[in-house]
Amino acid sequence: MFVTMRDNLRLNVRIQGAGEPLLLIHGFTGSSLAWGEDLISGLARAHQVVAVDLLGHGESDISPHPERYQVDEMLTDLGQVLDALAIEEARWLGYSMGGRIALAGAVRTPSRLSSLILESASPGLAGEGERKARRRADEALAEGILRGGMEDFVDHWMGLPLFATQGKLPPKVRARTRELKLRNSPEALAACLRGMGTGAQPSFWDSLTAIQVPTLLLAGEEDRKFTLVAEQMADSIPRAELRIMPRAGHAIHLENPFAWLAAVRTFDFVNGWNQPNVES
Repeated sequence: MFVTMRDNLRLNVRIQGAGEPLLLIHGFTGSSLAWGEDLISGLARAHQVVAVDLLGHGESDISPHPERYQVDEMLTDLGQVLDALAIEEARWLGYSMGGRIALAGAVRTPSRLSSLILESASPGLAGEGERKARRRADEALAEGILRGGMEDFVDHWMGLPLFATQGKLPPKVRARTRELKLRNSPEALAACLRGMGTGAQPSFWDSLTAIQVPTLLLAGEEDRKFTLVAEQMADSIPRAELRIMPRAGHAIHLENPFAWLAAVRTFDFVNGWNQPNVES
């Protein structure tokens, strides 16, 4: 289904299952399809899964304006999606950029969250100098997308050291991942980098202690950078649980989906939900 935003742009939303709502927020270049049907079906046994295509991604509409991709705009979009579905609060689960958005939601719109699950996410860069340097890098990458087109960009993106562990994926899975990324628009991804890149995002490091909902932090054992970030976050978020996931790098849900699903569903149990059969 499509949900129309305040400015008449539409977001594509996929809904499956019944039960407590679970909002899935994908990463940069991703979409609601990037989670995979098996994971969505597994989560839908206990939840009403609400998987959103963020603005400029998947089948959602595109804006060429970077300011439309800023974090507060993204949060307003997600709030409108929940309102359209008559959902007052939900579990928010975000991966990478989606994790940064979910974390921002816990800080800025806490009444919409019942709990928080962050996969390979960060609160942003702490120092203005770091953010300024990252904005320059994101701007260069945005220009590169517009000049070179999607195929060159996707090949570059998937070849980054951050995603090196995905080289071990079955060829069909890797090909499917590439194909989904290629569906995006270079203009939209460039605008998203400029508006919601790590350099553009404000730092939420000083706000972590104010997050009161139960929080699950997931990091892949082969992704040392984000494991260190998750460890630091776990020290600051009052009700945080950290799980380092085996045989996975940055995209845990893609590289070790069974362990990812088991972690998410057992976190439900720990927080008082019906215990799932994680082997089913």
